[in-house]
Amino acid sequence: MTDKPKGLDLMRVPFAANQISKLPKETKKQTEMRKADQANGNWPPKCDVCGGFHHPKAEHLDYVGHAALTDRLLESDIAWTWEPVAFTDLGLPAFDQTGGLWIRLTVCGITRLGYGHAAQKAFMDPGAREKEVIGDALRNAAMRFGAALDLWHKGDLHVEADDDEKPAAKPAPKAPAKPAMEPPCSDVDVTRITELAEAAGVSLDVIKESYLVDDIAKLNATQAMKTINNLKKRIDDNGATK
Repeated sequence: MTDKPKGLDLMRVPFAANQISKLPKETKKQTEMRKADQANGNWPPKCDVCGGFHHPKAEHLDYVGHAALTDRLLESDIAWTWEPVAFTDLGLPAFDQTGGLWIRLTVCGITRLGYGHAAQKAFMDPGAREKEVIGDALRNAAMRFGAALDLWHKGDLHVEADDDEKPAAKPAPKAPAKPAMEPPCSDVDVTRITELAEAAGVSLDVIKESYLVDDIAKLNATQAMKTINNLKKRIDDNGATK
């Protein structure tokens, strides 16, 4: 009998069928048709699959809801945390110009970035869109730990091709996508790096040279997160050898 996966290994375990929800996904044309019908007072019937009101021919996508994901995070690490990458002057999460949110998710001492976004919908209660954005950001960040990867990718990620199988034809080259702007590191990151570097016996000059910057504050969020994780590991390793 094999032991049940724990910690980060548990994050990669597929979710049970009863933990997977259905998300309706309308095409642009379907959305326009539904809105036109609603404007004339004709609302679509309640969906038997998801319980929502959308175009009757909309496709449904599998996804893990906030409750199921939170349960998995708690099972993996009772002390898991998340925080926004940036804060407003009032100390609240700072949403970007499109209404999205960058977050840091920490599980078992490892921190990874995630990004969430949600469209404003008619008749939404105040704060409802913000809650959807946070939930979307958590799912996106948790995916970096392997959570629900089978739902993000249609097919089997680990199927090995037969020896006789011919390689798939290479698709026609596409124009390179414009890279997303990487959020800068925060003042909190700079403080954490400084404190951890001192505890680990690592010079800040070494960190700056490795990223070709003249100031720790010029690191982006990913670089800062990687540095923090590496310093934590170095401190743990040093403690284990004493």
